[in-house]
Amino acid sequence: MTYLGRILIVDDEPKIRSFIGRALAATGYATEFADSGAEGLRRALATRYDLVILDLVMPDLDGRQVLGRLLAARPGQAVIVLSCVADVAAKVDCLERGAQDYLTKPFSLAELLARVRVRLRGEPHAHAEAAARTAAGNGTAEPGGPQAPQPSAPSAQGSAGGDAHPHAEVILAGDVTLDVGRLVADIGNGPVPLTRLEFLLLRELAEHVGQSVPKGELLATVWGYDFDPGSNVVDVCVRRLRSKLGFDLIKTVRGEGYQLVAR
Repeated sequence: MTYLGRILIVDDEPKIRSFIGRALAATGYATEFADSGAEGLRRALATRYDLVILDLVMPDLDGRQVLGRLLAARPGQAVIVLSCVADVAAKVDCLERGAQDYLTKPFSLAELLARVRVRLRGEPHAHAEAAARTAAGNGTAEPGGPQAPQPSAPSAQGSAGGDAHPHAEVILAGDVTLDVGRLVADIGNGPVPLTRLEFLLLRELAEHVGQSVPKGELLATVWGYDFDPGSNVVDVCVRRLRSKLGFDLIKTVRGEGYQLVAR
């Protein structure tokens, strides 16, 4: 089985951990587990994961606190929130804190797997080989749960047909230079670090430089939504990019979407 990535599941419900873990392992992901917010934060800070699936309501450390502390220490960490909290305010809060996606319980397993694929699609998995060795041999798998899949080859990558040196990828669009490996942008004044969500949004605009990109398309490609959740997450992310890189870099096209200005 081809090795696809390393995922940490943080949830205080054993049945949920086991259910998700088995499905991800069967699909080709290496899975590790934490049964509390504090343990999840400790593991996520000690080890690099391709993705963290995070519950919000946990007895010791609230998932929002875990999310904030984790992304403060690892701004590029991909996180999907999976929670029984279904109100829009909670979703917007987590997305604005830097989560890449938010799915409510009860959930469709097929939808969760699809969102995991979207989050990891095309992303470099620099630690794939080490992850497979560690997951298979360090005893961190959930007792009685799924075991981490073995990589099909030592050089297995998370994206089919990807560059052999994904961290060296640089995207040039207008006045913007994007460093994919470092998650930084440069408009000529030096590198500016971005959150993973900010970087993905700017990269999507850069791939259509000089063209208007509809908000619905940005929601689909960056957040993984196939519908408008009724929030302003795109607008908030654009405001953050403007504050970091200049307010005239991204143009609002009224009634259409956003456009990275070509100069």
